[in-house]
Amino acid sequence: MSYLDDLALVGEEMAKCMKCGNCQAVCPLYKEILRETAVARGKVQLAYAYLRGEIPATHSLAEKFLFCLTCMACVANCPSGVRVDKVVLAARAAMVREKGLPWLKKVIFQGLKRSWLFDTALKTGRHFQSFALRYRPEIQRCNPRFPIGLELRRVLPPLARRTLREEFPEVIRPVQPRARATFFTGCLENYIYTDIGRAVVNVLLANDIEVIIPRDQHCCGIPTLVHGDVLTAREMAASNLHIFQGYNFDYLVTACATCGEAWKQYYPSLMDNGPLGEVAGQMARKARDINEFLVEIDYRVPTGSLPLKVTYHDPCHLVRGQGISRQPRQILGSISGVEVVEMKNADRCCGSAGSFSLTNYDVSMQVQAHKVAAIKATGAGTVVTACPACRMQLEDGLAQAGLSPSVFHVVQLLEQAYGITAN
Repeated sequence: MSYLDDLALVGEEMAKCMKCGNCQAVCPLYKEILRETAVARGKVQLAYAYLRGEIPATHSLAEKFLFCLTCMACVANCPSGVRVDKVVLAARAAMVREKGLPWLKKVIFQGLKRSWLFDTALKTGRHFQSFALRYRPEIQRCNPRFPIGLELRRVLPPLARRTLREEFPEVIRPVQPRARATFFTGCLENYIYTDIGRAVVNVLLANDIEVIIPRDQHCCGIPTLVHGDVLTAREMAASNLHIFQGYNFDYLVTACATCGEAWKQYYPSLMDNGPLGEVAGQMARKARDINEFLVEIDYRVPTGSLPLKVTYHDPCHLVRGQGISRQPRQILGSISGVEVVEMKNADRCCGSAGSFSLTNYDVSMQVQAHKVAAIKATGAGTVVTACPACRMQLEDGLAQAGLSPSVFHVVQLLEQAYGITAN
């Protein structure tokens, strides 16, 4: 049984907490609102009290567990090694088991689980998005026209005219492939940031990697998991595992920090002791973030030059979730003409955390303001990251601050340095 199914399985983690308060120094949310319930120590004590029957499950308690970026800064700095991320996710799941999901989340998650419905909705939405979004050509981004669950001041990218999986055949072979990789596109790269997905494919081909893009793949399911809906997350994980199991490949490549963490860590936990447990373990061992993969295969160092001054933002689910920090910087440093200027606290959360920025936009932007100030201080004209969700958050914050740096994924700069012309 997984810790996601029984809060008692992380009881020892909770007991390890010394209540020292070191987490206060690194928690982005605590720094903004200065409430004990916002910090790891407070959440651990609430979860422990609930586990021991000292407090009941309430919607208010559930909201306190949801008020967390799951950035893992507390985990990285805990002297006792408490896995607060596991405690928080287990507590959220316990709240859902006892209190259920709000009706709106039920509707959204059921739509997300039905991949054909989700796909159809977004493909239809791209034709009518101008009714809901006002395009701003000066920044090539949009603002909501109406309060449709989004802040009107929010800056958003439009849906792509074609999905990434519509752009490419299922299998793309170089002349002499040296390995075969499936590409898990995730939602943002398939429906919005197709330029990132395109760069992944082009860079892999430039390194003689055969690319397989399974047609039926869908959302990794983590949006449901982080809200405590373990059953739906497990169904979605099982579906993706079945789909990818049908292909013969050496590696499973992702370019989204959260999707990569899903395949490497959450899928094995969700499938623990189940019929797909062994498959999940096999996939986890094959899974690679694109930066990690390129360095591992000794990627072709580009001969082209890019006269850019850049600064790099570490996505939380990459630097702490997967332990990947050196590889993106190595790739950037190998591109002639690129000057990398480290920003202050490059691994500090940008405030996105997926749906957190939807439900807690003001606090999310308060957290984001520190990142924007750090970027501005570098004087860099280009911001680079390795996660599409972080890119979206950074573009929003920079645009609202009146700054003009472009935001790219690492692999996009490599694509440019290879001299590959974007479509």
